[in-house]
This record gives sequence, C-alpha cells and structure tokens, in this order.
Amino acid sequence: MKVLLVLALAVALVAPEFAAGKTYEYKYEGYLLGGLPEEGLARAGVKIQSKILIGATDPDSYIIKLEDPVISEYSGIWPKEVFRPATKLTSALSAQLLTPVKFEYANGVIGKVYAPAGISTTVLNIFRGVLNIFQMNIKKTQNVYDLQETGVKGVCKTHYVLSEDSKADRLHLTKTTDLNHCTDRIHMDVGMAGYADKCAECVTRGKVFAGAISLNYVMKPSASGTLILEATATELLQYSPVNIVNGAVQMEAKQTVTFVDIKKTPLEPIKADYIHRGSLKYELGTELLQTPIQLLRITNAEAQIVETLNNLVSLNLGEAHEDSPLKFIELIQLLRVARYESIEALWSQFKSKSEHRHWMLSSIPAIGTHVALKFIKEKVVAGEVTSAEAAQAIMSSTHLVTADIEAIKLLEGLAMTPKIKENAALREITMLGFGSMVHKYCVENPSCPSELVRPIHDIIVSAVERRDNDELSLALKVLGNAGHPSSLKPIMKLLPGFGSSASSLEHRVHVDAALALRKIAKREPKLIQDMAVQLFMDRTLDPELRMVAAIVLFDTKLPLGLVTTLAQSLLKEPNLQVASFAYSYMKAFTKTTTPDHSTVAAACNVAIRILSPKFERLSYRYSRAFHYDYYYNPWMLGAAASAHYINDAATVLPRNVMAKARIYLSGVFVDVLEFGARSEGVQEALLKVRDVPESTNRITKMKQALKALTEWRANPSRQPLGSLYMKVLGQEVAFANIDKEMIEKIIEFATGPEIRTYGKQALDALMSGYSLKYSKPMLAIEVRRIFPSSLGLPMELSLYTAAVTAASVEVQATISPPPPEDFHPVHLLKSDISMKALVAPSLSLHTYAVMGVNNPFIQATVMSRAKVHTVIPKKMEARFDVVKGYFNYQFLPVEGVKTIASARLETVAIARDVEDLEAAKITPVLPFEPFMNKNDTSMLSKTSNYLNDSLSASSELLPLQLQSQIVSNMKIPKPIVKKMCATTYTYGIEACVDIRSRNATFLRNSPIYAIIGNHSLLVNVTPAAGPSIERIEIEVQIGEKAAEKIIKAVNLSEEEEIIEDKNVLMKLKKILVPGLKNSTKASSSSSSSSRSSSSRSSRSSSSSSKTSSSSSSSRPKSKMLDLADPLNKTSKSSSSSSSSQHLSRSSSSSRSSLRSSILSSSSSSSSSSMSKQELYEMNFTRDHIHQHSLSTERRKSKSSASSFEYIYNKAKYLSNTVSPEVTVLVRAIRTDHKNQGYQIAAYYDSLTARVQIIVANLTENDNWRICADSMMLSYHKVMTRVTWGIECKQYNTTITAETGRVEKEPAVRVKLTWERLPNYLKKYASRVSNYLTRVAEDNGVNRTKVANDPKEIKLTVAVANETSLNVTMKTPKNTFYKLGWTLPFYLPINNTAAELQAHQNSWIEQVTYVLTKSNADSNLNRSDGLSSIYEKSIDVSETAESHLACR
Repeated sequence: MKVLLVLALAVALVAPEFAAGKTYEYKYEGYLLGGLPEEGLARAGVKIQSKILIGATDPDSYIIKLEDPVISEYSGIWPKEVFRPATKLTSALSAQLLTPVKFEYANGVIGKVYAPAGISTTVLNIFRGVLNIFQMNIKKTQNVYDLQETGVKGVCKTHYVLSEDSKADRLHLTKTTDLNHCTDRIHMDVGMAGYADKCAECVTRGKVFAGAISLNYVMKPSASGTLILEATATELLQYSPVNIVNGAVQMEAKQTVTFVDIKKTPLEPIKADYIHRGSLKYELGTELLQTPIQLLRITNAEAQIVETLNNLVSLNLGEAHEDSPLKFIELIQLLRVARYESIEALWSQFKSKSEHRHWMLSSIPAIGTHVALKFIKEKVVAGEVTSAEAAQAIMSSTHLVTADIEAIKLLEGLAMTPKIKENAALREITMLGFGSMVHKYCVENPSCPSELVRPIHDIIVSAVERRDNDELSLALKVLGNAGHPSSLKPIMKLLPGFGSSASSLEHRVHVDAALALRKIAKREPKLIQDMAVQLFMDRTLDPELRMVAAIVLFDTKLPLGLVTTLAQSLLKEPNLQVASFAYSYMKAFTKTTTPDHSTVAAACNVAIRILSPKFERLSYRYSRAFHYDYYYNPWMLGAAASAHYINDAATVLPRNVMAKARIYLSGVFVDVLEFGARSEGVQEALLKVRDVPESTNRITKMKQALKALTEWRANPSRQPLGSLYMKVLGQEVAFANIDKEMIEKIIEFATGPEIRTYGKQALDALMSGYSLKYSKPMLAIEVRRIFPSSLGLPMELSLYTAAVTAASVEVQATISPPPPEDFHPVHLLKSDISMKALVAPSLSLHTYAVMGVNNPFIQATVMSRAKVHTVIPKKMEARFDVVKGYFNYQFLPVEGVKTIASARLETVAIARDVEDLEAAKITPVLPFEPFMNKNDTSMLSKTSNYLNDSLSASSELLPLQLQSQIVSNMKIPKPIVKKMCATTYTYGIEACVDIRSRNATFLRNSPIYAIIGNHSLLVNVTPAAGPSIERIEIEVQIGEKAAEKIIKAVNLSEEEEIIEDKNVLMKLKKILVPGLKNSTKASSSSSSSSRSSSSRSSRSSSSSSKTSSSSSSSRPKSKMLDLADPLNKTSKSSSSSSSSQHLSRSSSSSRSSLRSSILSSSSSSSSSSMSKQELYEMNFTRDHIHQHSLSTERRKSKSSASSFEYIYNKAKYLSNTVSPEVTVLVRAIRTDHKNQGYQIAAYYDSLTARVQIIVANLTENDNWRICADSMMLSYHKVMTRVTWGIECKQYNTTITAETGRVEKEPAVRVKLTWERLPNYLKKYASRVSNYLTRVAEDNGVNRTKVANDPKEIKLTVAVANETSLNVTMKTPKNTFYKLGWTLPFYLPINNTAAELQAHQNSWIEQVTYVLTKSNADSNLNRSDGLSSIYEKSIDVSETAESHLACR
C-alpha cells in the first residue's frame, strides 16, 4: 500500500509537459476591472479573448501563438453593462498578436522569452500575462510548500497546495501569491522619489495597498507528465490613501484557460529573427511617456506641439482659461514624445516671441528626463536665456526630472560652466540641485557609488586649503542635500574634535557641517549617533554647536539606553542653555502621537522623570525646542510641526531659529517646508548705533544709524550679519548669507544713478499707460506608480496637479505737477497723484487621481478630477495728495462678471482606445439621477449643467432608463443642494454660494466614499436688490480740512438717558399678555425707521427709568430694572457688597484647592510675605490721583469714574469744541446721489488728553452709531468707553488700565466692565471663555469657580520679583491665577533698576542690558559654577525653581 501511495504521489507531482510534434489548443479569456467593490456602481476595464496554441520545437523550447484575438472595453454600471469590442484596436494590433513567440520551459518553469523585433514591448507583455498561468515550481516530495517564485509581477512569495482526486483521476493545485511580500517587485515610481520617506511604523498600523493572486489548476496525470485541463487565475488589488480598512478602490483581474484539443500537426514559428526579449517578468516600456489623464493619437509630434502651444498662448492672454491645465499636460506629453532635434527647432522658431518662449521654458523641465537638463544646459552656455529664466528652469528641472546618471552628470557639468560660475545665485541653485539629484538617485538605487559626490569632496579639500568659509558652507549644504554616507568622513574633518583643520574655520561652518549630517542619519543612524553624542557631550564646544548636534541626534530615533545616558549627562550640565534645549526637546517628544516616534516618546518619558525636578521650571529665556504633532491612525493621516530657537548669554537676538512642517500620508512622511535664520553679526552691528536724545528729529537718528552701518562696513572682519535658508520637500533650495558684500551692493544700487533712471522710466510708463498680460503654467505634482497586472497590461496609480495663473493689469497715472527730468522719489510726496487701474488675477487648477490600465493603445481607468477656476477682476481709481493729507480710493463695478470662483469634483469610469477616440465612454461612478426642485428650478438647472458639462455627450452616458432603474434599486439619496447668500445693502453687493453634492457615503461612511460622486461649488457676486450703485468710495482727509469732509453732523441729545430697547417693552407685554407671544422681533430691525421710533419711545420713558434705576442701588435688582439701568450709572456700594458676599460664599469651597496651588508657587519673594487670602485677592492700591477734578472733595476722592465723568459731561461730544483730526468716508455712490455708507471722525483734545472716535451711518434718519472715548487721566491711568446702538445709547463697555501696588510691589490692573451687551456678543463671549478655560488649565493656570461681579472682567498683574509675576484674572464665574509666572527677561526693578542707572542716557543699552542679563545665568563657568557676566554664585545641583528664586 505504501509503495502504491508513494508511486501515486510521484506521478502526481510531475510538471506539465507538451509533447513534441503536437499542438495543444486552449481557450483563453482574461479581463480586468477597476472601481469600488459594490455592485451598482460604474467600473472600467479591458478584456482579452483568444485561442492559445502551444507546441514544442526542441526539448526545452516551445512556441505560443494566439488565434482570433479580440480586445474589448468596459465602462458602465457593474454588472449590468457588457464589454464592447474594440474592433479598430484589435485590427491595428492583430499583426503583432498573431505572431508566434518562443519561450523556454523546463519542469514547469518558464525561462527566456524570444520574439521578433516587430513585436512591441506592450504586446509582448500580453504574451507574458498568458504564459504566467503556465508557470509552476513543482516539488516532487512536498504537497504544501512556500517559495519565492518568478512571475509577470516580479519575484514574490508563493504558497502551493497540491491534492489528488483519485476517483476522477484529477490533480488539483492551488497557488497563491502574496504581492505584499516580494523580493523583486516590478514597478516604476515617478515624482516623489527622494522627497517622501517611508514610515515603517505607520504601515504596521494600517495599509494603503494590498494585493494577492490566486490560481487554481485542474490537471490530468499521464505517464509522461500532466496535462492542464483548466486553470483559473484571480488577482485582487486594493488601494486607499487613507487605509484600506476604511474602504478602498480595487482592481480585479480574472484569467481562465480551458483545454480544447490536441492537434497532431506541429506549430511552426514565422520566418524572422527571434531575439532574446527578457524573461517572464514584465518589461517596463513607454508607460512613462503616456499620461493616464488623456489618450492622444500622435501622428506628427512637432506639428501638434505648435498647435497646442498656439492654443495655450491665445487662450490665456490675461485670463486663465478653465481648461488650460489639461491642455498644458497635453503639451508636456507631446514634448516627451518629440525628438530632441524637434524641440531645438521649436525653440529656434519661438524664442523671439515672448509668450511662446515663456510657455516653452515652463514646459520643457516637465519632460521629466535628462533631455530637459541637456536643453537647459545648452541654452545657458549659449547665453540664450536670462539669469531669471535659467534659475526658474534649473529649479523646476531639479524637482521634475527623474534622477539617473546622465542627469547627474549634466547638472555637474552645468555647475562648472563659466556662465554659472559668474553668477553666484545661479551657482548656488545649480549646486544645491546637484545634491538633490544625487539624493533622488540614491533613494532608488541604495548602492549608488561614492563617485557621484566626489566632486564636492574635492571642493571641500580645496576650500579648506584656501580657508574659504563661504565655499565650505555651500559644499556642506550640497552634501546635506545628497545625504550620501561616503560624505561622512569629509564632514567630520570640519567638526571640532574630529579634524585638525576645524579649529581654523568659522563657527558657522561647524554648524553647517553638523546640519549636513541630518540626511545621512536616516540611512546610517548608528554612525551618526556615535558622532553626535561626542559633539553634544563635549562641554568645551560652542553651546550652539552642541544644541545643533542634539537636533541631529534626535533625528536618528534614539533608543532608550542612549536617551537615559543623555539624561544623566544633563544632570551635571553647567550650561543651562544646553540643558534647557535638550530637556525641552525630550519633553516635547513625550506627547508625540506619530508612529515613527513612538519608541522615542517612550524613552523620553523615562528621561523626563529623571530631569523634571531640576529643569521643569526653566523659563523661555533659555534655548528651547518645540514639537507638536497629531496622527489619526484609522486614516493613516497626520501632521507635525517643530521649532527650535537657540539663545546665547551674550546676545539680544536668538542665535539660531529653525522651524519645520511635516505631513504623514499613505504610509510615508514628507518634510514639506523648513526655514532657518542665524543672527551671527547683526547684534554687533546694531549695538554700534550711537544713542541720541529722544527729542532729536528722525533725520538725525537715521544719519546716526547710517554712520554705524558705515563703521561696520569699514571693519575688516568678513563675518556676515546673518544667514537664511529654506528647504522644500526636505531639500534645501535657497540660502543667503547677508554679508558685507551684499550690503555694499544694495547700498551701491540704492544710492547710484540707475535707481533714479529705472524709477523715471517706470513713472513715464505709468503716465503714458501701462498694460501687462501675464500667464504662468506649472506642473505642481506628478506622482505615479506603474506596475503590471496579471494580464500583462500596465496598471497605474497617479496623482497630477497642474495650474495656470494669469493676470491682466492696466494702469494709467496722472501726476500734478509733472515730475522733473532730474527725478527723485521725494518729488512724489509733493505731488497730487491720480491713478486708474484694472487688475484681473485668475487661476485655473486641475487635480487628477487615477487608478487603472494605461498604455499608449488603451486606457481603462477610474478617475477623480477636481477643477478650480477663479477670476476676480478689480477696477479701481485712486488719488493721493500727501501735502494736503488727502487720499481717495474708488472701486468701480466690472461688467460681465458674475461667477468669481467655481470648483467641481467628479469621479468617472473611462474606457477608450487610441484607434477610436470618438467612441470613448465616460460613466459617472455614482449613477446620475436627475433632480429638480420646483423652488430652485433655474438655479439647479444651471448648476447641473455646469457640473455635468463633461458628461453631456449622449454617446458617453448610460441610458437614463437603466441608470434610473439602478438608482431606484439602490435607493440612492437625493443630492445635497444648498444656496447661501450674504448681502450688504449698504454697498449694494450680494454674494451667493451654490453647493451641490452627491457621494457614496450611503454605502460606507469613509473618506474614499465621500469623494466618490459629483460635487460642485459656485461663488457668484451680483448687485444687491435696491438702488443702483455707481461705485464704492473710500475717502480719507487728514489735518485741517478734515472738517470739510463731514457729511453727517452728529447732533446727539445731551440728556443722561438710556435708549429703551423696544425689546424690553415687548418682553414685558409678552409676560403680561400671553397673546403677544410671537410679536417681539420688530425692534431689532436694521432699518432707520425702526431705530428712530425706538429712540422716540425711549425718550418718553427716560425719567421713570432714571428714577427706578437709581433707587435700586440699595436692593437686589430685578430683571426689568437691570435691563433699564442707566448707561452711566455707578453702583459702587452695591457691586462691592455683592462682591464680598460672593467671596464669602466661595471662600470655603475654594480654600483647599488654593492651599496646594499657593504652596507650590511660594518661591517668589513677594509671596512669602502675603497670606493665602491676600495672594488670591491681589489687593490693589491705585497710583492714580485725579488731575481734572475742580473741587477739594473731588481731589480727595478715590473714585476713578468721577474724573472720567467730569471730563465727559463737560464736553460730551468733541465735535462741538474741536475740529476732527481725521475724517474717513466709506460709502456707496448711488445713481440718485443719496448718501449711503459710513462716516468715521476722530477728534483729539490736547487739554484733557482725550480721543473720541464716532462712526455714523450716512443713511438719512438712521441714528445707529459707534462712539469711542479714550482719556489719559494721569500717567497711571487710562480709560476707554465704547458705546454703540441708537445714538450710542443702547450698549456700552468700559476698559480701564491703571498702575498701582499689591502690597509694596508694582502692579498693573486692566478692568473691563459693561452695563448691557447684545445677545450675540454674549454668546460668542461664552464660547471664547470656554475655550480659554481649557487652554489655561492645559498650561498650568489654576482655576477656581467663584461668583464674581457678573458684569466685570478684571486682570491684575503684580511683580513677584525681578524675573516672575503673580497674575490673577476674575471673570463673572471663575477666578484664574498663576503665582510666580517666570519671565524670559529681568524687570527693571530693585537691583536691576540700580544697575540700569549706568545706562540711563541710552534706551538701547538699557534694553540690551535687561535682555542679556536674563541669559547670564545660562552661561555658567564649568569649573566653579560662576556666571561669566554677573559672577553670581549658582549651584547647578539645585533645582531649577530654587535657581530662579535665588538672588
């Protein structure tokens, strides 16, 4: 029995064989469909049907031939729609499809493939898809096993299971390939190589791509081998940018091979040379040249380029056409196909035409191959492009060109050309681009040779010999962009402690060398960790360099052991700048949520427990690092922002500031933007400015500053003032050293005769009429992943964003008197200038996201396309007369423009072939359902037409009957239709937003399903209903003539009365008479008639209102009396009594929480002498003594309100006593010449130090106004009262700011009080209060619930000591307080005030002294712990809190 079983297995495990002299016939069918998995939605796909003939020519050589091939397309609702035969495409490819192909086949494994040269790579890949079914790796001794198997998609993990059906005499084989575990996956990435870093930890929490292939075989055993009777292959791919578990777009492919017959006639190849064409693996061909957005039939590339270029230029003259981005992508595709000679010929034809030249230079870098760089290099060397054009082209090419050896060599050669060397800016751009190109290449080829960066290494050696620090900085930035590990040794030689020549180099070179390690750290973290730790631990080095080393160190994702080592080192760190920076960096990482920093966060949590007792209370005057991030695991989406600022004990400004933004998406992260600034010599230059008395005029001060600048220029030192850099997508694209040479060039240009010449020419152009029509195209994003399907057709995941911006400018200026020939800009200040301008900026932006089949012959894709188009024309007139202080701006209506912005997003299934483009079929993925609302018929019809303009062709849409049937079956919800309008009748403008949206969230509530569908948004701006408006005018008059511009005289009543809001009376009636429940809304109308009637009714009841409100001071107020309270009434005794009652009620409940808070903050010097209750209350004694009271009683009074009221009552409205200083009119000029708009008048009374601003509505009989009064009652007190409403008597609020004392320490108090506020303001204030409460508690501010004054907010800030404050804020329901709030600088009190006496004649030196003193404690001497500036004894083993309190 055992013998029979072993024999049976041995027979069963024999690989398939095809006998010589016979032809095996099979029926083959394979199709591929893409879309959402649910039925009833649209999909796109391709089907291939054929007979397969296989025969043997040699023992291991076979022939495969297709007969009767048919290619079909699919675009429609699945599964209702059927495939449509692509007859013309099948005929065009039949010659290639019918050509036999040879292949090697041994033991079920396919070897080399041979085909005539006439078969294209695309067709040969279809043969590979068929042969892939016959690939079997049979193990004769195992029935279940795994192996890495070669297939059409590469080398991937494959699982085999073999079983036998002895009764039917059949063998069953199941083969499953896991496409997520491939050692050699066939794919091509375009666009983001070198910019996106893989986040391995993110992928463990979710996946954006998953795929597998399953093959089932039914075979019949025979004496010579096995015969495949039937084979079925199923491939399923899923993709979602936000985690496939939330729903994904899928691609499903299925292949079936069925045995038909064995013919005894042999199969013969054609008479042609069969050449080796690779193996079973898919061969990438011309897929890069074909964009998936559109399919072009290219017959004459050069002629089509000329036609497309002319269309783009003509359609975008001054305004971006809505479809120009798609046309721009078409131009790029044509340029990619064109020969280099054709591009040269086109350049020669169009280089003299500015618009055509501009479009060509913007398009050529997007070709994306080294051809673009070759063209740019030749034109730069020949001098055919300007410096600005060259800079733009080089930067674009660096971003868009695929990195290869040829591209790297071209950039290297370009950087060495004399034209580039002569221009420092161009050389920097080219060199940085070279480093970026090397990095992109090494990301795709990890084993890239070190010879690529050897030229930069040679530059470093040469620069070190010459001590050329500028050249060294540039070379280091290039190596930082490249990030090649072989650059580690050259960089180390420039760092102190590693290279002997480092000591002779400038400090900025050391910093640049350390920063250049950041990209290498991603590839070789262990090497960089060892090096960076040595830099950080070396306390003899400059603190800035050590902190930069810490930044590099944390980029390596530190392990727990190393973080703990750093923490132990920080406990003994004498420099608090370094300690604060490292501690804050660790603390920032403890709160991170991003997966890639999870291990660092855990390690930093341990370190913070060690360090927090000592460093927790270090203030912001020390160097710090910040890191904030948010990551949403279900969507694999996140963002992070980090910032560093590095201080120094001897500097006013931070020495170094850096900030970076990062995004996480689809399992990768991208450093979107980073910028940094260093202030190396700027402080020294500023401190050389000689101080002058405050009374000195401005010209003298400017001369003194210029003198100091001249002295700095005469200094032989070459230390730069500072430096700036910027990185985009992780690559440094620009930097600038602000040094002596740059300053001298700027001064030379600013003071030279050329600036006046240019100014006069520009002025002449404006006076004669200047017009400009400009357009700029840009391919912002092209990210593509191309990979094979099991059918041998190329699949693609792509994201494109292209934009065209345009602007039309027309300007006409008139200057009186005309400028003289010896023009100087000062002349403009003495002239009357009038200007007319028409400016019309516009933007057209297209974004495409595509998944599906894309090759030069056929496309079957699911595509989401978003289109945004904006046109915002502005027609303006302006007049400036500086001498007379008159300014006038007019905005005129622009005719013929209604829609200023539109956006639409739609997802469609597209099937088309190059031989019959007219028969292309486009189907909305979500079935379209006609929807009509009888109330919005006209609007919806317009919106629907706008939304579906690209789907209007009947040949591209499904029959309406079929769609309606499916819609009914699926119960698709109706579209969301909204129209929101905002109208300003004052200026006659109405803006409406029309929204229509239909999505697939009814199937599944996830981001992908929310995008799928049709969405549109229109923004329309039209004239509002009402009187016709000619223009909107803003008129400003300053000085003596301001009174002449007053249109509406403000004659307000002088009585001390409150305008009773009609709402109060209506509320009373509502209570007393229930039948009036629904009649209480009329009084808040915006019409002037309503306001005037309210005013009259309120005046009639003023006396009773006054009497009742004044008598209520000794008893609790009712709601009615509270609402009718007089505007200027004071109830000091009532409010203080109420306050004390509230305090007594709340003191017992808050005592326990206060005790712990106060004890924890007892480090401040003033706190120790105050009781807990006093700390909480912050008893404030005013410094203010009345200056405006006349009577003795008033002089002795402590009431601040009486002083304000005395001045206010003496002259309520300054318009009666003084002329306005400024009058501003913002009005609409109507055709009937009636006034409409607002008038703003500002008055100033120097005798009382009072400022009054009145805003009045110009509409006749409209008494709504805003009145603001501000008075400086003394040097210790300022009060401001703002009232508004009808005659400024409906609502009011008062702000008081005054200085004083809490105990004996200086203090400031700001108080906001009000009598009545509108309901909407109360609602928003409540929201803000809730938000601030959460923020305060998150930042360590204590909060106690206390019933304070219900109409008052009071903020008191008292000095605790020279470096800290006690802060208390009381709101109606809460009291917030924080004691010992540390400041980043010293306050000018006590010892500091005495020390400032030495600098009393120079405010600049005083500010400098205060700021530098604050940093003195951070620069401790390592041996004795003494401050290097103030020699204060500080024990570094003390806690940070004790250190800050020690004086």
